[in-house]
Amino acid sequence: MTAILNNIEQLITIITEIATLLLEFFGVIVLVHTAIKSFIQWIRHDSTLRLDLAQGIALSLEFKMGSEVLRTVVVREWEELGILGAVILLRGLLTFLIHWEIKHEKASLEHKE
Repeated sequence: MTAILNNIEQLITIITEIATLLLEFFGVIVLVHTAIKSFIQWIRHDSTLRLDLAQGIALSLEFKMGSEVLRTVVVREWEELGILGAVILLRGLLTFLIHWEIKHEKASLEHKE
């Protein structure tokens, strides 16, 4: 019975690590795509540049936070959990600030129209 539980634990660990890497990769892809798109908008002097950039960064952070939440599944020690909690808290604060910026940027763009 112990061998079966160990195998299941190893399987969960492997699946979690793969899913974590995929989510982090998706976050990086979204951020790089957003940066390239925003640079093109900057060259064209597009007025929605700040809004699009903030939305892309927010989406990227959501993927990164998802990977951190998944990482909590395989944490073994309290110290690791504390560090992970601090990372999640910081990313959550960044997401909150970016969403606040998006809200104000949308209002600013609507006011200009």
